[in-house]
Amino acid sequence: MKKLYRNEEPVLSRGMFANPPSEYRGAPFWAWNCVIEKDTLDEQIENFKKMGMGGYHVHVRTGMATPYLSDEFMGLVSHCVEKGKKEHMLTWLYDEDRWPSGTAGGKVTGGHPEFVMMNLLWTPNAYGTAGPVKDLGPFAGGRGGNREENGELLAVFDVELNEDGTLKNYRMIDADAPAAGTKWYAYAERAVKSAWFNDQPYIDTLNKKAVDRFIEITHERYKEVLGSDFGKCIPSMFTDEPAFSRKGTLDFATDKKDIFLAWTDSLEATFARRFGESLTAHLPELFWELPEGKISLIRYRFHEAVTEIFATSYCDTIGSWCEENGLMLAGHLLAEENLETQTRAIGEAMRSYRAFKDMPGIDILCDFHEYNTAKQAQSAKHQQGGEAMLSELYGVSSWDYDFRGYKLQGDWQAALGVTVRVPHLTWMSMKGEAKRDYPACIGYQSPWWDQFSLIENHFARLNTAMTRGKSAIRVAVVHPVESYWLYWGPKEQTAAVRKRMEEHFLGLTETLIFGNIDFDFICESRFPELCPEAGFPLKVGEMEYDHVIVPDMKTMRSTTLERLSAFRKAGGDVIFLGSCPDHVDACESAQVKPLYDSARHASFAPSEVLDALEDARHLDIRGESGARTDYLIHQMRNEGDGKWLFIARGKNPGCPDVDSGERVRIRIKGQWKLTVYDTMTGDIYPVSAAYPEGWTEIVRDWHDHDSLLLRLEPGMCLSDAAEKMTAVCNPIRVSALAEFITYEPNVLLLDRAEWAFDDGEWQPREELLRIDNLCRDALKIPRRAKYVLQPYLLAPETPEHCIRLRFTLESTCAIAGAALALEDAEDTKIVLNGETVPSVTDGWYVDKAIKKVALPVIGKGTNVLELTAPIGRRTNLEWCYLLGDFGVQLYGTEAVLTPRPEKIGYGSITSQGYPFYTGNFTYRFEVAAEGRLRIRIPKFRAALLKVTVDGNEAGRIAFAPYILETDVLPAGKHVIEVTAYGMRQNGFGQVHHEQGVYFYQNPNSWRSDGDLWLDEYQLHPLGILKAPEIGVIEG
Repeated sequence: MKKLYRNEEPVLSRGMFANPPSEYRGAPFWAWNCVIEKDTLDEQIENFKKMGMGGYHVHVRTGMATPYLSDEFMGLVSHCVEKGKKEHMLTWLYDEDRWPSGTAGGKVTGGHPEFVMMNLLWTPNAYGTAGPVKDLGPFAGGRGGNREENGELLAVFDVELNEDGTLKNYRMIDADAPAAGTKWYAYAERAVKSAWFNDQPYIDTLNKKAVDRFIEITHERYKEVLGSDFGKCIPSMFTDEPAFSRKGTLDFATDKKDIFLAWTDSLEATFARRFGESLTAHLPELFWELPEGKISLIRYRFHEAVTEIFATSYCDTIGSWCEENGLMLAGHLLAEENLETQTRAIGEAMRSYRAFKDMPGIDILCDFHEYNTAKQAQSAKHQQGGEAMLSELYGVSSWDYDFRGYKLQGDWQAALGVTVRVPHLTWMSMKGEAKRDYPACIGYQSPWWDQFSLIENHFARLNTAMTRGKSAIRVAVVHPVESYWLYWGPKEQTAAVRKRMEEHFLGLTETLIFGNIDFDFICESRFPELCPEAGFPLKVGEMEYDHVIVPDMKTMRSTTLERLSAFRKAGGDVIFLGSCPDHVDACESAQVKPLYDSARHASFAPSEVLDALEDARHLDIRGESGARTDYLIHQMRNEGDGKWLFIARGKNPGCPDVDSGERVRIRIKGQWKLTVYDTMTGDIYPVSAAYPEGWTEIVRDWHDHDSLLLRLEPGMCLSDAAEKMTAVCNPIRVSALAEFITYEPNVLLLDRAEWAFDDGEWQPREELLRIDNLCRDALKIPRRAKYVLQPYLLAPETPEHCIRLRFTLESTCAIAGAALALEDAEDTKIVLNGETVPSVTDGWYVDKAIKKVALPVIGKGTNVLELTAPIGRRTNLEWCYLLGDFGVQLYGTEAVLTPRPEKIGYGSITSQGYPFYTGNFTYRFEVAAEGRLRIRIPKFRAALLKVTVDGNEAGRIAFAPYILETDVLPAGKHVIEVTAYGMRQNGFGQVHHEQGVYFYQNPNSWRSDGDLWLDEYQLHPLGILKAPEIGVIEG
């Protein structure tokens, strides 16, 4: 019986496809980051439903004011469960206060030093000789990887190197003994307290007893309160970014500096028990290369041991508890994306997915395209018979990420297996630091929130099909991570080979998926478990493969060799790319040579790889030039005697304004009757095809944001008519200026002010977050930034100090009816032009924490607005917003208020009186026409566009080719309104950060400095940038 998709029908019905139930829909991270009230919970759950979501992950984030796991907190979660039931929605649990998982908000390690994360410090400097211990910040120290001098001396070594930097000799010596070479010390250290973990260190994920304690505090608490709903309206528990202490390497072999590796108290004993020798006695081999290119068996076994301990102690322990208690283990590991990051933080991703039995997961940040991250999880899901695959997606995408991005990012991940979407992130509140917690907010604070069902309905419909049946993949690739471990030595000597392996790892994946040959990875450590006996086809868990590729591998497990040899002997196709592995189980050996000699060989050149797998091809997609497309990927699933085929764009288009679409020919092996399941509309209709030489062929226009879901059933549906072309004639000129309608008051951002601390002298104008830092430094209290203590742990306080701010407002006209939007208005003294303004709030702006206070008339000329607010550890000094019926003319750092423009031209609104306006807005204009109109708007910067004609909604424009066709209109003048859905970047984004370089948009990016900071506003274009193209359709 299925645990999640319990409503699956024997045959997918039109009703199910058109309106899928909650389990097929997204469940965003719901950031609990403020004082929680039940009315707010109810309202936001209802909002989720309007957005097309099927549930929500209750996720504590920075700003949480209710004590984590307290009776009050659990009561609020219970309230959500009951509200979710009423709305037929799912409540998904999350196992931590912020992230990464493991500390239960600091409760696991508080008072339990034996449960604290450890690392091995390898250093040429004994304790007390390296100078002061460096503070690398609250998160770095809390998760290890920083010299703390709080540990135990494990060993001292005399290390001698050859002239080429390889290891000549090493021996253990006493700490006070002289060394012939360089003396190196090995210390076992523990992480220190961090504000990020609520003034506690991170957990030792290699210590099962520590993980048991985590479960006792967290999971058992949820079970106590909500256990009766486990496996029903509560499907899973999300664990987030667990890892061990990161492993480092030397840059140069002769470096004399601190290096860190993962460690735990039991590692030495565990290693000796498993391998029959001491790890500690051979530690130098973890840091230097052996001479003459020899491979260190000790190094391989170290990485293997730590990887297995992590998978067993953390992942298996939690996975077993979830399975025993009726929950699926959800979530993802840290650093899944490539060979280096896996080796450094988790050893190997696929091994740990055995604990995520039903639903392995990934996360994709910054709109990166991590194909291997997805393929690893998808392969595990296929082989272990998993029901779903989860992705935490859209994180760190910025305020001006539009619907094109939301669809494209979701599409390629869906093509690579994702069925449970966890959009990152919906804030409960924007109060204080919360508003910088990796926007955009996928919630009511974004002007487009009530349109998001366009995205969610698409993916929900897609999921109703792509969760059915079984993957049709017949090609496997042996995962090469264990060979990568062998080269975890000085970069001077290993960087080149590691780079080559990474290039081959990613390159092979891209060659296959963009060459329309899908595949699974085989994890060597899990191969024996999933394939007890090999033959042809190669049965790996629930999958069967006809072709196996052996990529760039130095070593192969003996268990892998046995199975591939049996597969090859039974008639299976083995293809080696590159040279023959000359090690087995990391020991020099020629045992692979007979298999290598009997197999086929190819280079990593894409053409050679694809030629070698031509017999495995079931899909071929070619563009107008006749060449195979290099941007489309797919997933094919078998169901009954038919198939499901989903094709999507796997790479972002080069320019959002120019549709690079082309006419493509799609060929599917076999003769199939094709039915289109239109995920954007919910429609289902047949499509005719041609049938050349045993293939089914269709030709269609493919635009930049298109995707295609087809049902394949045995039979034929021949094309019987030429395609009817739509002719457009009589273009209609649109006026250069349009009437402009806004749905929020216009805005002047107040983010820079003269300032004074208490009764001190006025200081020159500065940005407010910088002022906050200066005041906190003066008070010797922690700065607000990414890593801060949760408010529920801060003692109540009555601030004894205040900050005074003075804004100078220049206006060319008198402005009545303006308002000031600010946080904590009730605690702020407001004075405009010497007149005290009552701090009486009336409504809110963007977020309910940003309240509006009515202001007296702003006079023509110079106006002075002064604010006085308390400052202390619990206060938030945040940007303010002047709201009203005015325009804003911006000159670098200076802004002037003007009369509000009634009309604007096509181009960014930022230079037309609305530089900081971030809400929705409408262009209204008239056209004289008769018949059906074709409206095309290819160049815009907005989340999406909505078009109405004569007051009737005509449709939305969000994706290429950016065309909308109207109903038949009578002769005469018609009013066309195009509403652009705004994005909050220019009011809440990093408006002083240099935009010409890539930067990671974490909370600290609002506090850049040096050349990355500009006083001048760095605004993003917003609006319709080119006049709409309108014509009358004829024919």
